[in-house]
Amino acid sequence: MPLLKVDGISCGYGDTEILRHVSMTVAEREIVCIIGPNGAGKSTLMKTVFGLLHPREGSIDFGGEDISRKVPHQIVKLGMCFVPQVANVFTALSVEENLEMGAFTLPKGELEASKQRIYDMFPRLRERRRQAVGKMSGGERQLVAMGSALMLEPRLLLLDEPTAALSPKLVDEIFERVARINESGIAIMMVEQNARQSLQMAHRGYVLANGENRHEGTGKELLDDPNVGRLYLGG
Repeated sequence: MPLLKVDGISCGYGDTEILRHVSMTVAEREIVCIIGPNGAGKSTLMKTVFGLLHPREGSIDFGGEDISRKVPHQIVKLGMCFVPQVANVFTALSVEENLEMGAFTLPKGELEASKQRIYDMFPRLRERRRQAVGKMSGGERQLVAMGSALMLEPRLLLLDEPTAALSPKLVDEIFERVARINESGIAIMMVEQNARQSLQMAHRGYVLANGENRHEGTGKELLDDPNVGRLYLGG
């Protein structure tokens, strides 16, 4: 049984349908990338999986439990965390305070150990733990956002455009961090505009277009598919 199973979901906003009969899975300890053109429904899919939207039809199963009608705080308790593309940190708070905000369901006695685990994973955050996040670079903010989500040791981490608006050097650093997070045993579902680079690191990938499944396969299969290359990878 996969860790996450999205089965034929359709959803949208008001009368506008964005996703139509979309299906996908994520296995334990797997990296799955979702690629596709702007407006394809990638971020809507992430929000629906995390309970910010509810499917009009179809179902979502996480860890053997139907979460189709659950809300985010219930889903977090089951072991899933989400890093949205924007508004993913508290800019007026310090790094350490952001990490503590991410640990809202942890017993107080486990908080310090969890912070130290994140500092070991992201040494730069230990160095900057007293600094206001609003004064950090875009790449550093993204590390804070990921660190905050990892405070609860989720089984599945959702990342929506983690490299958006970052320089090429910082893009490489974020992808390296994502790989290390996965190596620690956490499954990752990631939406990315850096399609070629994300598929190179992904175990599997899905291509969405116009709110529908268009292609799926291993990262290598999608990279080698001439139709995917021509339409979605720039040749």
